[in-house]
Amino acid sequence: MSDLEILRYAAFSADPAGGNPAGVVLDASALSEAAMQAIAADLGYAETAFLTEDRGAGTFRIRYFSPLAEVPFCGHATVATAVALSERRGPGGFVFVTNAGEVPVTVDDARTATLTSVGTRVADLAGADLADLLAALRWRQDELDPALPPRVAYAGAHHPVIAAASRDRLAKLDYDVPALKSLMEAKGWTTVQLVWRAAADRFDVRDPFPVGGVYEDPATGAAAAALGGYLRELGLVPGDAVLHLSQGDDLGRPGRLTVTLTPGEQGVRVSGTAVAMPA
Repeated sequence: MSDLEILRYAAFSADPAGGNPAGVVLDASALSEAAMQAIAADLGYAETAFLTEDRGAGTFRIRYFSPLAEVPFCGHATVATAVALSERRGPGGFVFVTNAGEVPVTVDDARTATLTSVGTRVADLAGADLADLLAALRWRQDELDPALPPRVAYAGAHHPVIAAASRDRLAKLDYDVPALKSLMEAKGWTTVQLVWRAAADRFDVRDPFPVGGVYEDPATGAAAAALGGYLRELGLVPGDAVLHLSQGDDLGRPGRLTVTLTPGEQGVRVSGTAVAMPA
């Protein structure tokens, strides 16, 4: 353990002070589940990614741990891991075998990684669950955008999508941590995707993540993919849309995510850069 290499990357940013920090362990083959959980807890980032098996031909088994628990899929740690691998092996393609399924990732010469999520799906958010969620967020029903109805979206993990009617409502994030954590654990939600539509193809987003031991996730690739699936399923964007998400500005860690919808493709593409952080 003492000679284990633990990398630190900021994902969805070209600035180490921006985006979402992720831990990356490129060779976790000798680590137990308990050891991976302990490393993630010690780092304290929203997630740390562990490559537990190199299956050859650019295919790896990958697992993700937040400070409190394992999560099935994490977009920002996927981007960070792909960029870290590309810096050692060169640009190209990788396949990460996650707990949610296979996620292909390509990395170009500019260190921009593009992942393709597993197939997306969208479910109704029951009235009682919505009421409990709004109460935990301390939001009112009349503060929601009626053009973007509440749903639960999936792209490897489940995320309720809740749209604010104003940027001011999104900016004032002050939720009941125990209440939201309890509700999310009961429903199997990974983060809550809070959004404000700034333009037809631009969204400001925030993601509470109390179930992972993090008040707010600074840039959330898994939720971005889920949002893309939600917008496509509800016909709120064209089938070939390219969407631009801004996240982390309210935390002082600005991140930028690009979401691409491709006709005939069940998954959603999420792109962004990553840069090494000082240890």
